Amino acid sequence: MDLKNTVLGIELGSTRIKAVLLDDRHIPVASGSFDWENKLVNGVWTYDMADIHRGLQACFADLAKNVEASFGVKLTTTGAIGISGMMHGYLALDKSGEPLAEFRTWRNTITGQAAGILSREFGYNIPQRWSISHLYQAILNNEEHVARLDHLTSLCSYIHRKLTGLRVVGADEASGMFPLDENGQYDTVMIDRFHALIRDRGYNWKLPDVLSKVLMAGDEAGALTKEGALFLDPTGTLQPGIPLCPPEGDAGTGMVATNSVRVGTGNVSAGTSDFAMVVVDHKLNVHPEIDMIVTPAGKSVAMVHCNNCTSDINAWVDLLSQFADAIGADSDKSKLFPLLFQKAMEGDADCGGLISYNYFSGEHMTQLEEGRPVFLRRPDCRFTLANFMRTHLYSALATLKLGLNILLDEEKVKIDKIYGHGGFFKTPGVGQTVLSAAVGSPVSVMETAGEGGPYGMALLAAYKLWREEGETLEDYLDNKVFASAKSSTIMSSQEDIDGFNAFVAQYAKSLDVERAAVKTL
Repeated sequence: MDLKNTVLGIELGSTRIKAVLLDDRHIPVASGSFDWENKLVNGVWTYDMADIHRGLQACFADLAKNVEASFGVKLTTTGAIGISGMMHGYLALDKSGEPLAEFRTWRNTITGQAAGILSREFGYNIPQRWSISHLYQAILNNEEHVARLDHLTSLCSYIHRKLTGLRVVGADEASGMFPLDENGQYDTVMIDRFHALIRDRGYNWKLPDVLSKVLMAGDEAGALTKEGALFLDPTGTLQPGIPLCPPEGDAGTGMVATNSVRVGTGNVSAGTSDFAMVVVDHKLNVHPEIDMIVTPAGKSVAMVHCNNCTSDINAWVDLLSQFADAIGADSDKSKLFPLLFQKAMEGDADCGGLISYNYFSGEHMTQLEEGRPVFLRRPDCRFTLANFMRTHLYSALATLKLGLNILLDEEKVKIDKIYGHGGFFKTPGVGQTVLSAAVGSPVSVMETAGEGGPYGMALLAAYKLWREEGETLEDYLDNKVFASAKSSTIMSSQEDIDGFNAFVAQYAKSLDVERAAVKTL
């Protein structure tokens, strides 16, 4: 293997840190991973910074071990590297680059006051998970660390800085830290309005000074320093000097991994959280349920984001695995997941009177600051295993469906192609069928969909390294990466579409049950 003709994408996702190495045909040839989970500490969803560092190093070490086992070479270099991470959130650093507060992830719904004020002042929807919402909430809370703020960043940009020493961020991730203007830079009018809001606080910093520089896909974004190489690979095997592409969030890498960066294309990522993104060609009205971000190349994207997706499914499968173990049956979850997903397809189209709320955390789409997983059923329901599993699959996408209704019905956004990716789609045909029932359109899944965000990040590294002069990201992906890509497309039956709609109608009507659970439990 010629390591110079490979590219490496690393993504720090919500449940796993994963690295994917591609060859010059854009084919994954090796991977590495590290499993982890966020923690709820003092009411804040977070990851310990030491775990972030150790997890990244463990993931790279796993990749290096697999490269050597498969190809007989040590992973000393690669053609380019790209770093991705879970979107936005809050990482406040001091002048030495050390955190001033715990890392506050996208999953938190503790910034409602700030998001509401900023949305009104900006005339622009500012979601709770955006970095500026977290910053302003910290200001409203009179948190003392804000006065010492030197760098407001996100996870991917933080790691990129550790590797290169540069304070930069890709356009998609930047657009979820603070709104961008039509030129792809932080909106100066909104910056002025923010400064007016905090004028009486007496801080000695300004937003343009503490935010990372915005870069577009393909831009120069520095190279791996000696310190950065040792940070990623403490063994000293990895050599410095490797170029890096702009760091991106998992929304941007999802777009790239599914070739959904051209106007009229869309994708749904479904894992711990789920979100739908559609590249649009016209300005939309302001909706609190719809976020406006950009592709890594700066095209406008309408996004519906939900905090909760597969965590509740994972919990129930874990319980059923324990039951299987108790009776001496095969409890391997890698077998149980496809078995139970396929069983769900035998259930009633409307789930037979069963409802589930998969809210481990709060959900802005339904105005809930906290979550409680709830399963309920009518006395006359058809309580079967198939309906039970189908209910949890529907629940995983139900909140997303509420947001998509606004995008498709009210804004008349046209979607030419929609792709699915993430753990929800691992069992062939099942996740696709459920998503197709939710959106009422055909859904495609590529054979590389299981690689997800790190694959998309590696493609952004490839674009920086191998694109021709003047070649757009859209053309590069269409012509160089996905021209012969294998995919499957499924269109749900009208019965399934009607069943999903009936389920969601009852789901929305019964939300008071979830609100009561949050209040009383």
